[in-house]
Amino acid sequence: MNQLSYVFAVTLLLVAAWCTWRYYDLKRSLRQVEQFMRDPQTPPPHSNEIDALIGVIESRRLAFNMEIKALQTENERLATVLEQLTDGVLIANADGRVQFANPAAGKLFGTDEPTHQSVAQVVRSHQLIEAWKRCQQTRQIQIEAVEIPTRRQHLQIIVIPDMHEGGSLILVQDLTQVRKLETVRRDFISNVSHELRTPLASLKALTETLQGGALADPEAGPRFLDRIHTEVDALTQMTQELLDLSRIESGQVQLNFESISPRKLLHASADRMKAQVERANLKLDVLCADGLPDIRADKGRLEQVLVNLIHNAVKFTKPGGRITLGAEAVPGGVRCAVQDTGIGIPSESLSRIFERFYRVDSSRTGSGTGLGLSISKHIVEAHGGKIWAESDEGRGSAFFFKVPAA
Repeated sequence: MNQLSYVFAVTLLLVAAWCTWRYYDLKRSLRQVEQFMRDPQTPPPHSNEIDALIGVIESRRLAFNMEIKALQTENERLATVLEQLTDGVLIANADGRVQFANPAAGKLFGTDEPTHQSVAQVVRSHQLIEAWKRCQQTRQIQIEAVEIPTRRQHLQIIVIPDMHEGGSLILVQDLTQVRKLETVRRDFISNVSHELRTPLASLKALTETLQGGALADPEAGPRFLDRIHTEVDALTQMTQELLDLSRIESGQVQLNFESISPRKLLHASADRMKAQVERANLKLDVLCADGLPDIRADKGRLEQVLVNLIHNAVKFTKPGGRITLGAEAVPGGVRCAVQDTGIGIPSESLSRIFERFYRVDSSRTGSGTGLGLSISKHIVEAHGGKIWAESDEGRGSAFFFKVPAA
């Protein structure tokens, strides 16, 4: 019996020792697994008991890393889209603090760092702030359009509530160009209607007069027919210029580029307008330095520009005045100028004189369609150049355009 107890005690001791060893061995292996989890560069532990666990951990780690990379890729794509987006994007928390703003938002609101500021500090518009407040109160999408006179902007704000965080997403769209195009379209229709109404009314009155018996009058009949002919010519010119303007703007006009001497271009344009200048009792001078580089241009089209500018100078320069054509070399090309000693242009109108049909005031209203400067602008820009005007009201105007050298 004592021998049996001894064997049992020894067996129990061996089992306890084995369990203790296995415990510490497993604990050491788990410590190695923990170290491997913290630093995947360390070699993983190897034992039959935890190999399966290591395999599962490794597969989950790889899957997790792939998900992280996928999320990073999506975040990079989203960041790129937000950075390139022309619409402003603001994300504000429930307290009204801006947590995110893309570059367009800072540009639209004229602030370098919108984040961490309040919505009111960023947008600085009572109507837009009220739209954001309504969204916070009603938790419904709010849309508000506003004009900001100080920055000459038309902005539309769309406030979308964040149902999870209590904040809001604010989208800002710049409608300035859209409003400008709408104004141009409206003015264009109004001006065309106005320009057509006068000659059409005149034609109607002349026709009715001839039908009433004036056609048989040997003096009045031919005179009225001449006036009808003049009005029809004016309508034909307006129609042709509108067609030319439309074709130039749509890029349908083919320019025949060649190397042209600026001196020859100026003298050719002056010769075409010589008779008209003399009838108006004006002087026309051509000042062109020697050795100017040739320009790359369509000769006929640039002559059209110069003729339009000279024609305007003739209309708005009093008898005895002077018109001067000039050209000089400038970096990147040649600058041509048409200067006059006429009545000048008010400073507030200089930025609009190249618009279709634009008239400064009644004192400058004369014959013509009001399309010449607009056509000239598009021709010069089609050459890769730039046209502009300078004026001292009451003392004269100067029109310049620059085109690249050949």
